[in-house]
Amino acid sequence: MTADRMAHRRQLREALRARRRALPAAARIAAAERLATQLLNLPFAPQSGYVAGYWAMDGEIALHVWQLKLPRECIYCLPVLHDDAGLRFAPWRPGDALVSNRYGIPEPDVATGSLLDPDDLALAVMPLVGFDARGHRLGMGGGWYDRSFAARHHRPAPPWLVGAAFDTQHADALEPAEWDVTLDAVCTESRTYDCSSAPA
Repeated sequence: MTADRMAHRRQLREALRARRRALPAAARIAAAERLATQLLNLPFAPQSGYVAGYWAMDGEIALHVWQLKLPRECIYCLPVLHDDAGLRFAPWRPGDALVSNRYGIPEPDVATGSLLDPDDLALAVMPLVGFDARGHRLGMGGGWYDRSFAARHHRPAPPWLVGAAFDTQHADALEPAEWDVTLDAVCTESRTYDCSSAPA
């Protein structure tokens, strides 16, 4: 990626983060409720198995409503940073122990041997800074999700990969880097984008 493209991505990332953080609390709460409905109504929404969410930070849209409304046979997980610069996942319920990782994000306090690999998931819902209708995702720049789900470049789901965002985070078109993993769908408070059928 050229220096100009990297600078553009940084500028866009900061602008979209500011837009996201500017949303008032009442709008955030209402959006989380509506997002849960969009996620539960996905055509590939699993009825059982491990599903991953995230701990909302920096103005990200929250997933707690979706977590509480999941089918009983679904096991909700949170990501855990791994030494190989990828993510692992651990089941988590409200009240379970948490520790802060190097970025200050809470993650389950479990033994390394108990962690799940990305391929163990039926569905992963990812945070993002920006997205377009083709399933291109602009993250925080660390590449954790792209490295973790890199195998998705070469085979179909599962796990299904879904972005969660506010409507205001939509971008007309994002130019993906060669390592970016394309999402199957993006859910916002008002709609679901089916990215699997969108032109590349």
